[in-house]
Amino acid sequence: MALPTIQWCLFCLCVLPANLLAKKGDVIEITDDNWREILEGEWMIKFYAPWCPACQKMQPEWKEFAEWGEDLDVNIAEVDVTAQPGLSGRFVITALPTIYHCKDRIFRKFQGSRTHKDFINFVSEKEWEGVEPVSSWVSPDSVLMSSMSGLFQLSMQIRQCHNYFVEDLGIPVWGSYIIFALITLFLGLVLGLILVFVADFICPSKRYRPQGFKYPKNLTPSAEMLLKQLDEEEEDSDNNGVSQDNLRKRAVKN
Repeated sequence: MALPTIQWCLFCLCVLPANLLAKKGDVIEITDDNWREILEGEWMIKFYAPWCPACQKMQPEWKEFAEWGEDLDVNIAEVDVTAQPGLSGRFVITALPTIYHCKDRIFRKFQGSRTHKDFINFVSEKEWEGVEPVSSWVSPDSVLMSSMSGLFQLSMQIRQCHNYFVEDLGIPVWGSYIIFALITLFLGLVLGLILVFVADFICPSKRYRPQGFKYPKNLTPSAEMLLKQLDEEEEDSDNNGVSQDNLRKRAVKN
């Protein structure tokens, strides 16, 4: 009888979303992988860093606020910006701690006092309705902020590579900079060549474009007959030793 119970537990851990598994008082950890969960329902999200003194001071208040999450029907979450640089760029975090309120894909930045009572009133009294929402074009789920998130993740990867070169491989700092400069130069040349090939394929140069023969507007009857003959014998490129270009020139002279 123990086997079905174990299977059910494994099913819950693998299938059910994180917010459904969170118990009363738990703070949900948001990452670059599961952040889209906040687009549904009501959320209060704190952005922090472990080394930040203000974040450490506010931590007990946030935990106390999380005890009320189930009663207020709001999800309490937090993001470690040192571990999730993509979310730091997506939400444009410039100060710590930063708190966002999200309800049905509409984001608002919390600007009040940072006590659990203020957080509770902000949700229960719907004080967030008096806060101007974030503009749609800089909303965290917009294309612009998704690109910003990618840039922040790329910068973190570059920093990790730099640390690997300096700390693990023992390369001097200036040597790491030279390596990145050469890589940037090489990638720029490759991308430039690709853009040139694509542009030349889509819009070829004029000298490579086939130039059609332009006929004068007023042609003599004999010239018109000659052009008609040219059209009828179009499949024969030599035309008994006389090329089509020569026939055209003769037609123009006539």
